[in-house]
Amino acid sequence: MNRDKTVKNKNTALADTIASEHTVTDDELALINKYTRRQFTSDEVYVFSVVLCDNDIDRDYERFTVEALFELEKLFVGKTGILDHNPSASNQTARIFDCKVEAVAGKKTKTGDDYFRLTARAYMPKSEQNSELILSLDSGITKEVSVGCAVGKTVCSICSEDMSSHLCSHKKGESYNGNLCYGMLCEPYDAYEWSFVAVPAQPKAGVIKSYKKKTEVTSLTEILKALETKETITLDSHQSEKLCGYIAQLKEKAQQGEMYCEQLRKSILSLTAVAEPDIPYNAMAGVVKKMSIDELVQFEKYYKGKLRRKPLSPQLCSEKKAVAEFKNNEFKI
Repeated sequence: MNRDKTVKNKNTALADTIASEHTVTDDELALINKYTRRQFTSDEVYVFSVVLCDNDIDRDYERFTVEALFELEKLFVGKTGILDHNPSASNQTARIFDCKVEAVAGKKTKTGDDYFRLTARAYMPKSEQNSELILSLDSGITKEVSVGCAVGKTVCSICSEDMSSHLCSHKKGESYNGNLCYGMLCEPYDAYEWSFVAVPAQPKAGVIKSYKKKTEVTSLTEILKALETKETITLDSHQSEKLCGYIAQLKEKAQQGEMYCEQLRKSILSLTAVAEPDIPYNAMAGVVKKMSIDELVQFEKYYKGKLRRKPLSPQLCSEKKAVAEFKNNEFKI
């Protein structure tokens, strides 16, 4: 799977495999037909079960809480399966129509807790195009899947603080007073993919997972930084919404900036028409059109100062007539 540093994607492993269960019940067929454009029969669809994730510690020293599994139970319903994490429409292979959290009797996690896993039921149409994949699933050649989800926080098993905050100084995989430190993945808010893959992250795993840490300001900062370096990134719905909001703000500010520049241009043209009447209007208009906002501000400031230092008379004001020289003519005979 592509590692996305911008949104902190990580590959970890979960221990279970796809189980082939082809029988379609009437209730399942009704769920499947909610996603189809026409009513399909049980003979037209191939169904199978897949374990998506569980509450055990993986090799990255992380685990989903049982509460998180129940949240993912709702989020994964309706999600399509793809191949090798290639998010193209032509690469879609199956769709999850049902999902449930189940306890495995007698099985414990590494921490001694009861073992829970998230199992999904998925379907694909029986067709010539899907025949090779169906055969690969039935033969056990294709069985590993990778899932991607977004979580709100990763809680430290030692101090119960968010491991991304300054309040937690512990490191996953290290022991403190005999207690192993691991991260508990909590508050999932998006399930964005599940994919058939060739090699799981854990040798004995049948399912791998990836997650993205939900962040606020830093997430947007990292997204913009990745875009500047032309790095390939994958965004979830929360991050896409944040980026779209940021772009909308930039557009609004750009529009306001252009309006301000236009006001400056008109002001300069008015001032130069008075202060420099010999400069042709069209020539000056062409000059100010190419000016940056800083140059416009400086030019407006210069001409305003120049006009304050040089009092002007109205254009229609007549010149004062020269006072006639006093020659005592009224006293002449």
